[in-house]
Amino acid sequence: MEFHVITLFPEMFDSPMKSGMVARAIKAGLVSVTAHHLRPFGLGSYRQIDDAPYGGGSGMVMRPEPIAAAIDQVIGEHPGLWRILMTPQGEPLNQERVRELANRHPGLLLIAGRYEGIDERVRSLVDYEISIGDYVLSGGELPAMVVIEAVTRLVPGVLGNPDSIREESFSDGTLEYPQYTRPEEFRGMRVPEILLSGDHERIRAWRAEQALARTRKRRPDLLARRKSG
Repeated sequence: MEFHVITLFPEMFDSPMKSGMVARAIKAGLVSVTAHHLRPFGLGSYRQIDDAPYGGGSGMVMRPEPIAAAIDQVIGEHPGLWRILMTPQGEPLNQERVRELANRHPGLLLIAGRYEGIDERVRSLVDYEISIGDYVLSGGELPAMVVIEAVTRLVPGVLGNPDSIREESFSDGTLEYPQYTRPEEFRGMRVPEILLSGDHERIRAWRAEQALARTRKRRPDLLARRKSG
């Protein structure tokens, strides 16, 4: 699967893509990540990317022409990419959305904005808009990395144990059950006896109950969403 990112700061993608799961997936040839520098598409001798907003206001707004030119070039060289704008105004990213993105072939083109935002007309050039949360960051680079990480995990062959995907938080609309490892007792806290029993049916039932109880307590909105779906 291909990931392409249009950004003013392509160097931000160097280190995160050289370690961990994404790095292993790249090395195995399962995914590729390419950051395309927006600055060369800027206007004039100074490669201008932004300008003052019409109607006044603080900050600068990214002009549409450089972004459009960058999108056209990347799509021309890599047809079929799904064009996604990273923006706080987009649809919230959740695991269902991640699964949808993972099924987009041959891959994704992620557009990372900066400054006070982008010219509204750029929205007509993309297929989708995504937000990773109700807060403000300096740009779309970190959200793009979140999308790359989340989607890469679902690419076949990336994770050694496919069962881990099915058992994780949000995979079935609930949070993951509590996890324990050695030692059996830590600072007076013991591992639940059922996990030491070897009775796999009872363990599965206990984990399902715990996942449901934890979700009901911490994220009741997930259960409401599952019921409405």
